[in-house]
Amino acid sequence: MVPVDHFMVLATVMFLCGTVGVLFRRNLIMVLMSIELMLNAVNLVFVAASRSLANLDGQVMVFFIITVAACEAAVGLAMVIALFRRYGTIDTNFLRMLRG
Repeated sequence: MVPVDHFMVLATVMFLCGTVGVLFRRNLIMVLMSIELMLNAVNLVFVAASRSLANLDGQVMVFFIITVAACEAAVGLAMVIALFRRYGTIDTNFLRMLRG
């Protein structure tokens, strides 16, 4: 069996990669993918903790997070498509200029 510490380290690396992607990427689709990576890291922590405690609550919580992630992806992609149709770009620096 793989120790829980390995899962926690993997989840931490995944979450940090997602955070770096959100902070430094300029493409909105890559930002959405980074947010999904962060949510999957949290899912991994829930499953690892659930397995180590022999409790199913963490695994049930993962289903709710997956549902929220699917809704977030659908709404986020709809917004990206609307922005691309309106302005012809999905660059985050351009969208910052729209604030005024």
